[in-house]
Amino acid sequence: MKTVNWSNWSGSVQCSPIEVLFPENEDEIISIVHMANEQGKKIRVVGSGHSFSHLIETNDYILSLDKFRGLIEVDKVNMRVRVKAGTKIKEFGALLFEQGLAQENLGDIDVQSLAGAISTGTHGTGTAFGNLSTQLTAIRFINGKGDIITCSATENADIFKAAQIGLGTLGIITELTFKALPAYKLEFTSAKESLDDVLENYNRYNRAHRNFEFYWFPHTNIVQTKFSNVTDLPAKDYGTANYMTDMLLENHAFGALSKLTNWFPKSSKTIAQISAKAVSTSHKINWSHKVYALPRLVKFHEMEYNIPIEAFKEVKRDVQKAFEKNKFDVHFPTENRFVKGDDIWLSPAYERDSAYIAFHVYKLNPYKDYFKVMEDICTAAGGRPHWGKMHTRTSKDFEHLYPKWNDFHKIRAQMDPNGIFMTSYMERICETSTIYQ
Repeated sequence: MKTVNWSNWSGSVQCSPIEVLFPENEDEIISIVHMANEQGKKIRVVGSGHSFSHLIETNDYILSLDKFRGLIEVDKVNMRVRVKAGTKIKEFGALLFEQGLAQENLGDIDVQSLAGAISTGTHGTGTAFGNLSTQLTAIRFINGKGDIITCSATENADIFKAAQIGLGTLGIITELTFKALPAYKLEFTSAKESLDDVLENYNRYNRAHRNFEFYWFPHTNIVQTKFSNVTDLPAKDYGTANYMTDMLLENHAFGALSKLTNWFPKSSKTIAQISAKAVSTSHKINWSHKVYALPRLVKFHEMEYNIPIEAFKEVKRDVQKAFEKNKFDVHFPTENRFVKGDDIWLSPAYERDSAYIAFHVYKLNPYKDYFKVMEDICTAAGGRPHWGKMHTRTSKDFEHLYPKWNDFHKIRAQMDPNGIFMTSYMERICETSTIYQ
């Protein structure tokens, strides 16, 4: 145990907890839960601190799962893998690969802990795949009373549906069981296209490719399309061309230009246009866990919204019009991904095939006015915010957006009757809230 000031990845959320706790086993977690109940204190569990919302913020106790990492059991007959909840996504990919296995899909960032990723609804892209929580078959956690709870589709099924995306409000996750696939390779390509062409063809692209996403550069009609498909071709080394694209152009050069926009905000339009023109064709073949994720060295603020996939084209056009009208000093591209619907109670993709649109702003630049306009556009289309990203929605919104909202909170109250996982931010989300502080 040690005392530190805590901040999230981007530095946008900071707090001074009593302690940051690093338990090494479940008995220690149970003792911490009992201590918090006796003291009337709160606990928030941190994975990698990669959320942009205030999910972790507390002046009481932060509990880190950094000492809960590694595989527990591999069942190759049933293709199930049990893993400690603090294991990072990148670590999990390497450990699975050693066993000849892989996850069916991933997002484009792999530094998060598994527990944090599933608790916030982290997702990748591909209309045949749900978010990462849909890959779960069982969860083990310690609830707010200090009880060990195991749940799955056949054991404590309602608790399982609540815990698959639970925002850290049901308990402290210690183990997760995932479905696995035999290890597979992906062939990745990226190219420059026009926004007009992509909006006419995105449904076809989704049907034709395992994974499809695109980045639209504001103040332009240019997008970068990205496709991945399973291949039997031999894996290739990273290569100079891919290094130039992923590291030098998309990180180091983009980072330098981002700093320029902080000094000279009106340069944002020109820099967006320069970035769009610099998009080049990229190609690589490697094992899946080495293809999905990309390095992210430039820090930013992010808001991301899930919308029904059938509303995507209209929403994207409205976003484009909003840029033309408001002349936002924003140079970061918007990221556009596609996800299969699911039956997880607090999943933004609950009962609907979905598109996600992510809005980014350089960490030193103002973002509230931009995010507000884009949030209004997404909200009008029935949008649901990503739980780990910035938003201004309240429980009154969520009651209408999530049919199982009240069922979730019945389970939450049973698991944590004293509310030790309910900080002021979590109470605002679950009762009334304004998110920006």
